[in-house]
Amino acid sequence: MSNALIRILLVGSAVIIVVSWWERDSLPPQDRIDPAVLSDPQQETTVKPAFKTTVGDIEYTVHPLYTYDLYGVVVSKHDADTWWDWIHKAANDNLNVTDLCVIFGANARTGNYRDLEYWSSQFECHAKTNSSDVWRGFDVAALSNNHLLADDPTVARALKAVRVGDQVHFRGYLAEYSHDRGFHFFRGTSVTRTDQGAHACETVYATNAEILRAGNRGWRIAFWAAMVTLFIGIVAWIRAPFRTSS
Repeated sequence: MSNALIRILLVGSAVIIVVSWWERDSLPPQDRIDPAVLSDPQQETTVKPAFKTTVGDIEYTVHPLYTYDLYGVVVSKHDADTWWDWIHKAANDNLNVTDLCVIFGANARTGNYRDLEYWSSQFECHAKTNSSDVWRGFDVAALSNNHLLADDPTVARALKAVRVGDQVHFRGYLAEYSHDRGFHFFRGTSVTRTDQGAHACETVYATNAEILRAGNRGWRIAFWAAMVTLFIGIVAWIRAPFRTSS
């Protein structure tokens, strides 16, 4: 491989890595939104009784309050088992597999969701913009942070596979849950989309979860392909004979 070709590989792969990293969490344009996402979550009262389930050697009591069915665009995500999340570990909370922050309904219909910045902490989702016009057009009631509980390995894997930019559908129950391993742990749930603040998150015991439309899959593939190409280019550069000009 010539030195000129190696340089092209190195520069080209580096550019693709930067661009694909930047675009990997971009949100889909409005014309790519699944029609189901334009609706609000469906919630109904339920007579399903409280039940016990065991995950990670911890027995939990789950108390369903309402059935819940949501279609949305994932704008931010937090996995409970990430290395810096110490609160879930300290609380023996193995049932909460991930938190998905989503927009739906009015925000999906207006399309200005792409003009905001989103991020997740251990328990909350945040959104901001420097534009007062964008914020006035954003419906905070059509943004929700969902603490997703799963004891079914298939459902848990489906939830963990979700990425920012994906359009998702999950259903189950708005629920409270607790355990008594070493201490009494309890977490409740919001039951309305209009509340705000620390207790406004929905806690959802998920019975089904699916990705309706994957977002940015091409950019993620491009990122890893470029990483491999960069590695090949570096190896080729190191092994190439050193030439001096005469």
